[in-house]
Amino acid sequence: MLLIAGLGNPGPQYARNRHNVGFMAVDEIARRHSFSGFSKKFRAEIAEGTLAGDKVLLLKPMTFMNLSGDSVGEAMRFFKLSPADIIVIHDELDLAPGKLRLKVGGGNGGHNGLKSIDAHCGKDYKRLRIGIGHPGHKDRVNPHVLGDFAKADQQWLEPLLDAIADNAELMARGDDAGFLNKIALATGTATPKSDKPGKPVSATAGKPAPAGKSHIRQARNSAQPKTLPTSGPMADMLKKLFGNKD
Repeated sequence: MLLIAGLGNPGPQYARNRHNVGFMAVDEIARRHSFSGFSKKFRAEIAEGTLAGDKVLLLKPMTFMNLSGDSVGEAMRFFKLSPADIIVIHDELDLAPGKLRLKVGGGNGGHNGLKSIDAHCGKDYKRLRIGIGHPGHKDRVNPHVLGDFAKADQQWLEPLLDAIADNAELMARGDDAGFLNKIALATGTATPKSDKPGKPVSATAGKPAPAGKSHIRQARNSAQPKTLPTSGPMADMLKKLFGNKD
């Protein structure tokens, strides 16, 4: 059995906060994979379903962020799970908006939800970190994380949540590299590969002007006659100007 916990704060006033992106991701997974409706247990809202053929419990702690571990720990002990059976989805200040990291263990980065889970469950659980960006100064952190996503953020947020839900089975199977690659392809953050080694992909079509020649020089060259006249009035005039070198 796998326990996937999305972190956030309960209540409609927090629903669109950056700090609640874990709740948002879990809600989308439940919807996309036809999980049961959410019910209350373990001081959380929980939904049951399957991913990649295995039973999965989705959990949203209702204890407020700073006490997330109370809820996650209770569910872990009830089902006799180990930290290796837990994935926690949460916001990450130290990642650019829309960027993801998926790894086992690591520091909590000052995230109070992770601190609480560490205390109740140990540190060897998997974390899916969703970047929300840093406001630039520590005094602005609280208003930032407890502020709603801006309208402009929806351009990356909605496709990202869709991609996480669409590819949740890869995450459940432990195919972390495959999961992150699918997310990158779905959200347009993958780096294009060149057809030939060392040759970058060009975003423009058409041939460039020949190297070393400006468009002015090209125009001048195209206006010059290819050969000089050898007879007639023009030839006589050129001979007077430059002398006869025959």
